[in-house]
Amino acid sequence: MTFQWGIATVLFRLVDLLLIQPRQVAARRRPWTEERPRRQDQGSEGLTNRARDRRNVIRPFCPTRASRPGSRFQTARLPDERVDPWRNQLDELLLVNEGKPKRERLTLIRIFEELRGIGYEGSYDAVRRYAKKWRAERGVAMAEAYVPLSFAPGEAYQFDWSHEIVAINGATVTVKVAHVRLCHSRMLFVRAYPRETQEMVFDAHARAFAVFRGTCTRGIYDNMKTAVETVFLGKDRQFNRRFLRMCGHYLVEPTACTPASGWEKGQVEVGLDFGNHDARPSNRGR
Repeated sequence: MTFQWGIATVLFRLVDLLLIQPRQVAARRRPWTEERPRRQDQGSEGLTNRARDRRNVIRPFCPTRASRPGSRFQTARLPDERVDPWRNQLDELLLVNEGKPKRERLTLIRIFEELRGIGYEGSYDAVRRYAKKWRAERGVAMAEAYVPLSFAPGEAYQFDWSHEIVAINGATVTVKVAHVRLCHSRMLFVRAYPRETQEMVFDAHARAFAVFRGTCTRGIYDNMKTAVETVFLGKDRQFNRRFLRMCGHYLVEPTACTPASGWEKGQVEVGLDFGNHDARPSNRGR
């Protein structure tokens, strides 16, 4: 009896494979193969019926769905309305926080707690969204501001050191090279020294001014120890006493760059890479 039921099951399965399933497959494929007229005014129901498993993707973008009362895209109150009365206080907190050193800056949670302490009753998400928009607007405003690096004749020069490896009498030696570049004409003076002592800084200036046949009214330096003793906030510096005497002798006003801001004296920075250039005297014509 069990054997007969097994044979009957196999026969029914074969009939299902040969007759029934091909019809179902054809019926499923027919709507996609036949040309059917398209309705121009299909709403969300028509689109979702055609998309079937993509209903959740299409429905949020249909006007009929967004215009229904109770839609998740409509809120009775905008999230920033609670922040608007506290906009000035929040702007002041964010501005003061941006002016602090990076290690001393407060997180948005701390700023939110300080705002709650003065009476704010809104949520943290509203403060976070406002701070994100505030930083984006501030970044665009700061990106539009720049300092043009254009100089008048005799206005300024730039000074810096570089380290080069040279061969002297068959021995490899590391020398320090002083670079002095005029900002207007881009004229460059270069001289190598064994060290970066203050006496060699003075000698490089004297020889450069002799080649240039004059001086400039302002000198741009980095915060090297032979010139700057203490770095204060902004552009305030305490220069070395002997260095100031040298600048006073040549009637030059020293200006120190912001730390880690090499673009403020980018002309001389470009000429520091002697590794890609041959600085040896030419043998042409010998």
